[in-house]
Amino acid sequence: MLDTRPRVIALMGPTASGKSAYALALAERFDGEIVSVDSALVYRGLDIGAAKPTREEQARVPHHLMDVRDPWQPYSAAEFAVDAAIAIDGILSRGKLPILAGGTGLYFRALLEGLAQMPEADPAQRAAITAEAQAKGWAALHAELARVDPAAALRIHATDAQRIQRALEVYRLSGRAISEWQRDAPQAAPCWKALKLALAPPDRAALHARIESRFDAMLAEGFLDEVRDLRGLPGLASHPAPLQLPAIRAVGYRQAWQLLDGGGDANTFRERAIAATRQLAKRQFTWLRGELDARWFDPVTQRTQLDTAVAGFLGPPRT
Repeated sequence: MLDTRPRVIALMGPTASGKSAYALALAERFDGEIVSVDSALVYRGLDIGAAKPTREEQARVPHHLMDVRDPWQPYSAAEFAVDAAIAIDGILSRGKLPILAGGTGLYFRALLEGLAQMPEADPAQRAAITAEAQAKGWAALHAELARVDPAAALRIHATDAQRIQRALEVYRLSGRAISEWQRDAPQAAPCWKALKLALAPPDRAALHARIESRFDAMLAEGFLDEVRDLRGLPGLASHPAPLQLPAIRAVGYRQAWQLLDGGGDANTFRERAIAATRQLAKRQFTWLRGELDARWFDPVTQRTQLDTAVAGFLGPPRT
């Protein structure tokens, strides 16, 4: 039976793998618009350190779901799914090609598969968990998570405070492991036919080199000045625990904030930020391996094969 659903391209991959550059080229070739699937790019002021597309790039191709929140404001995967669906429908109504590009697996899952209807965030419970973490350390809370939800603990790194907090919050509110909620999530019928492309170099060392080179370019561009500007914003300057905010926990920003708080020297900061970015890439690879219907390419060394896969899915470029 002919599949008549509208087509979208989903460019997934670890940080620094070349997703943004390829999305831009693809949008120009196939008359598309880009929907960011990145949990850092949603925040205003996170530009250099989040590798946000430049003003010139945004002028060349319309981008969506960037700069939709201030860095002290919450933004959930469920909210993203609603906002992204609206953006995609708008792009399609204009006769354009929606191109989803980013590395936030939870956002992709929320949009393309749906999320479990688990308990909503509870400020009191979150405050209690944060207080415990300050007293015991996140490693101790990760150990607690391993006791009550071993499956979630295997997926969540011991330093991933946001996800540890959410998993414990769900368990304490419902008495049920978050992994069980996720396992029983209803599978939404996809509204669009998506070509999932996992963009990543086959050699992990090549990605590590790209990460290091890109971070050094960010420093040269003024990343630390950007973080100084963020620290001066009233909403962050007055926040009781800025390092607990998802925006400031983004890789690079957390380490820069700690440096400006007097923690360590410039060389140590650089090493920590690059190490944190590599850890993020490792987690993104783990998620990507679960996307069994994704096709893997290196957009740098396998560009011809990648272009062929897209053309086969879409047909010839629009004229």
